[in-house]
Amino acid sequence: MPTVQTPDWVKDAVFYQIFPDRFARCDQAPKASNLQEWGAPPTFHGYQGGDLLGVAERLDYLAELGINAIYFNPIFQSGSNHRYHTHDYYQVDPMLGGNAALRQLLDEAHARNIRVILDGVFNHASRGFFQFHDILESGAESAYIDWFTVHDWPLRPYGSKQPNYAAWWNNPALPKFNTNTQAVRDFIFGVARHWVEFGIDGWRLDVPQEIDDDAFWQEFRRVVKGANPDAYIVGEIWGDAERWLQGDQYDAVMNYGVSRAALGLFARETFDREYRPGGFKLTPLGARAFAHEVQRLMEMYPWEVTSAQFNLLDSHDTARFIHQARGDWEALKQSLLFLMTVPGAPCLYYGTEVGMTGGPDPDCRRAFPWDDMNTWNKDVFEFTKAAIRLRRSNHALRRGRYVALYAHEDVLAFARRSERQSALVLFNAGREPRAVTLDVEEILPDGALTDVWAGLQGRVSKGTLRHVELPARSAAVFVNRQEA
Repeated sequence: MPTVQTPDWVKDAVFYQIFPDRFARCDQAPKASNLQEWGAPPTFHGYQGGDLLGVAERLDYLAELGINAIYFNPIFQSGSNHRYHTHDYYQVDPMLGGNAALRQLLDEAHARNIRVILDGVFNHASRGFFQFHDILESGAESAYIDWFTVHDWPLRPYGSKQPNYAAWWNNPALPKFNTNTQAVRDFIFGVARHWVEFGIDGWRLDVPQEIDDDAFWQEFRRVVKGANPDAYIVGEIWGDAERWLQGDQYDAVMNYGVSRAALGLFARETFDREYRPGGFKLTPLGARAFAHEVQRLMEMYPWEVTSAQFNLLDSHDTARFIHQARGDWEALKQSLLFLMTVPGAPCLYYGTEVGMTGGPDPDCRRAFPWDDMNTWNKDVFEFTKAAIRLRRSNHALRRGRYVALYAHEDVLAFARRSERQSALVLFNAGREPRAVTLDVEEILPDGALTDVWAGLQGRVSKGTLRHVELPARSAAVFVNRQEA
């Protein structure tokens, strides 16, 4: 087994996921004529005109929020508002501002110490992708026939019948690459190398398990790391990803287990019992069951991987967390704080910080309400900024090992311990106040302490933290010393 090594910067990262068509738009980027109004109810096919120059204009907003890394949904030329139907992997979509806009965005982001990773859609292309279009035009005599898998002729690229070529989830708009063909492998590796050399800081890989080929991903890693050893490779794997996290393929995966656990505890009285994010059933959890699940997540992979996991509450592929929690704002706030205090890199889906809501796709992809700040949830906004600041100002919360300490009824306690600092994190997920007495020997020093999160008072005597009064649905964070 190779040595497991992940990019060091990810351990200090706070990511922000942007769906480019809906975050911000700039008049300097060319616009098509048939756009929806900004903020109109999103549809599967309609565009609202967000672009990369609009993002560049909002970088100061993101920096002030505490964000130091961005994950973009696909940005390459495409015939869809989500841009998972890639036409040209070497061209940023003109509606997003083209390659020049990405260059400007990267330069301005890096000047603010903000990293940028892109969505890599390498399992499938689109009907508009040149090599597939050549097959549509030339049939069995196409020079690119082995780039895809055709079952019979003539092709059925449209209509309600199942396509007669390999396509993602039998969607005729998304023909699957035949990655057994060396030319296809070389093409994908070339794309991966090109954009890393251009200046991006890594790749988020879309449905990578559908390229069921370890050698492919091993070579992908060699190519990417050869271009930049610090580039981050994170796969969209919703469940157990041990196969891909041995140090020779991905650095981490999108850790949806964190979201499911948070919903189970903090929103256990309110979450939608019928909804299945990613096909996974949500389960109400008490503190003990929650602690067991978190411990399982902490132990699934080597620590180097765990500390670089891409932790999130929701995304473009799920209903927004507050929708799943049926408007339970306290559940959202406690989950945000949990996201900021556990190992791994936290990621906010754009607009979470202002209380954006939305059901499953496409409703979860609404436009950011820049021009209607009266709709912002100011309480959640200030809470989110404070939670990010807490993480970024305490070394233990970014890099400390996870130590489970206590779980009973509605109360959870864990520690984060680094070589420079220890932190004790307490949650009361219940609707009644709770008094906590806890063994904290070797975590907190004896004496009076003030919680750095909510200002609660505590005292440690002979290694025991005594009678901390946790209000209903609250949290506290005690540290042995301030250490950024």
